Amino acid sequence: MSDCRGLNEDGGSDVDRRAFLGTGAGAVTAAALLGQTETARAQDQPAAKASALIPKRVLGKTGVEVSMLNLGTWKSVGLDRILRLAWSRGLRYIDTAASYGSEPAIGRWMKENPGVRKDLFLVTKDGHANTPKDLIAGLDKRLEQLQTDYIDLIFIHALGDSNIDKQIEWPKSREFKETAEAIRKSGKAKFVGFSCHHPRQAEILQNAAEGGFVDAIMVRNSSWANHEAPFDKALDACHKAGIGLISMKQIAGNTKIDDIAALLPELKEKGLTPYQGLLHAIWTDERFSSVCVSMRNTDQVRENTDAAQRFKPMTKAEISRLRDACLAAGPTFCAACDGSCSRAGGTDAELGTLTRLLTYHDHHGYREEARRQYADLRPEARDWTGADLAAAREACHSKLDFADLLARVEKNLA
Repeated sequence: MSDCRGLNEDGGSDVDRRAFLGTGAGAVTAAALLGQTETARAQDQPAAKASALIPKRVLGKTGVEVSMLNLGTWKSVGLDRILRLAWSRGLRYIDTAASYGSEPAIGRWMKENPGVRKDLFLVTKDGHANTPKDLIAGLDKRLEQLQTDYIDLIFIHALGDSNIDKQIEWPKSREFKETAEAIRKSGKAKFVGFSCHHPRQAEILQNAAEGGFVDAIMVRNSSWANHEAPFDKALDACHKAGIGLISMKQIAGNTKIDDIAALLPELKEKGLTPYQGLLHAIWTDERFSSVCVSMRNTDQVRENTDAAQRFKPMTKAEISRLRDACLAAGPTFCAACDGSCSRAGGTDAELGTLTRLLTYHDHHGYREEARRQYADLRPEARDWTGADLAAAREACHSKLDFADLLARVEKNLA
């Protein structure tokens, strides 16, 4: 999943206004509460003169220019309105997946607006690949759901999550290379790659750089880089190999947004929200062609597209202060997780995965999906009994409070 914002300041289960507007029955209730104001604002956008396009960057060796902000989607009663507004504000890159439930709505929107397809960079993912070749059959299903003859980029979804020992070699395997070549030759997808948020994603990316045939990768990423870390070196290798890089989850887990704002008055002076500051920090890293953000309502579309239109690179000092403020606010998710927390805690439990799923539940509002993924984990991946949580916190790159967060995992996901 990509980024989304959702909960109240203490990270509890009460959704804030943004999440309330964008999720299930809340969207319907909110429309009644807000009267015609929000609807009128959204409907005015398509009729108005089109906004300037979101700034674009070249996607690696593909040579294709893509919007530096892309719309992460999820099944929602308000998705059609979100698509229309995002398009009117110059966004030309849409991200979906088999598991997101948003493909049919995107397909209907394209059918109703046939002129958009030629200018749209459309990306989807399939997570049911037991072998790389399975992506071919998965692609046919994605095309059917999207009601289109081709997509621009197809990903294997969450490479490594289902079987890391087998899948870690795929990005440089002959079978995946032949699969990618066959897909591109068929014309059903122009480009082929994978998304990844496994703790061993640095190794996976290094293999992709060595393989040399992957067109693009979407990776879990933080807004600040440790240039000595294996992941950052893997990003360098992929960038040098011409692989297009897309950032995701750079906002996830930052729920105490007012605390961050209080620590960074300079953001307010620039007219930026903390979320916009996080996006500016990511865009400052020119290795990334685009940033995927799940937008669940029109407020988020406006906030994020405004951030893209007003982007200016941040200094190292500004990014460092942003990092310190975010960590001080107590995040629920570590975008830089490499498994060091579990190793330090002396446990086989996947502490980084557990807190990521808690973030899906609490921050994104993807409650059913978070519980489903939790249930699919191996029993030992869920069992943190006896773990040294203090040592795990010390080893965590984001200093997550595992004692508190794992208790919430047990309460909300188990």
